[in-house]
Amino acid sequence: MNCTLESWPEPIVRVQSLSDSGITVIPEQYIKPPSDRPTTTTTPSEYNISIPIIDLSHLLSPDSTLRQVTMSQVTSACREWGFFQAVNHGVSHDLITRMREPTLPLSCRELVAEYGNELAMLCGKLMKVFSVNLGLEEDYLQKAFGGEEVGACLRVNYYPKSPQPDLTLGLSPHSDPGGMTLLLPDEHVSGLGGMDWVSVKPVPNAFIVNIGDQIQVISNATYKSVEHRVIVNSEKERVSIAFFCNPVGNIPIEPAKELIKEEEEEPGALYQAMTFNEYRMFIRRMGPCGKSQVNSLHFPR
Repeated sequence: MNCTLESWPEPIVRVQSLSDSGITVIPEQYIKPPSDRPTTTTTPSEYNISIPIIDLSHLLSPDSTLRQVTMSQVTSACREWGFFQAVNHGVSHDLITRMREPTLPLSCRELVAEYGNELAMLCGKLMKVFSVNLGLEEDYLQKAFGGEEVGACLRVNYYPKSPQPDLTLGLSPHSDPGGMTLLLPDEHVSGLGGMDWVSVKPVPNAFIVNIGDQIQVISNATYKSVEHRVIVNSEKERVSIAFFCNPVGNIPIEPAKELIKEEEEEPGALYQAMTFNEYRMFIRRMGPCGKSQVNSLHFPR
């Protein structure tokens, strides 16, 4: 699978300069309403719940039972959680370490290209698994995304220290508008929350795999994109690297016909067709708004 690098459509407001200025009170425009602020205490669910951790090397196991168990784990994670942590994914740990170097020059094209290529291959493998688990042809999702030349975006996310982390967020609740996100989180600073704001504790050298809105649409909501947010803290900066795998912008994305049942008790097609270009322009205008954007594509019932 070849990936064409694209610009990320979401407008980015840079706050690093505010953090570097040494302010002790955040500007009013960054203060969230009380209902949207991070909680100041740890809830019991944060102790007892951890998102699925899936060993992708088992997909290549000669043991058919182990392969099937792993496929079932992927299906369950995509249906119930919308994301999971992938270990033994085939991406070089040395390459991951080099990408995490704080002095990494963003102009280091060879390293970034190597990293992007490995993640593109991982996305291709996962899309085949997702397709098969949905009961579709193995190459269905890749074809729906545009064939060999799917879109991709690599972004480094920097979240500076905040003097009042209980009043703001690094990123408001949202679901990823594209197809799939491979997130390399900060191993030292936990900050991602999803599924009723359960904290995600990163596993070393694992990728967090997020289902995006486009796969939710194609799967007719069999797979769910995950609503998540990013919290900040007053102690340390947080850095993560996100790889977005997206459909080609001018291809209409709609539920797979094979997944639409017109029986009386079945809902039929849940979503209207829309190109990714149209959808991300809608996202750009609205900004992060939970899952309201993908929900707006629902056919009226």
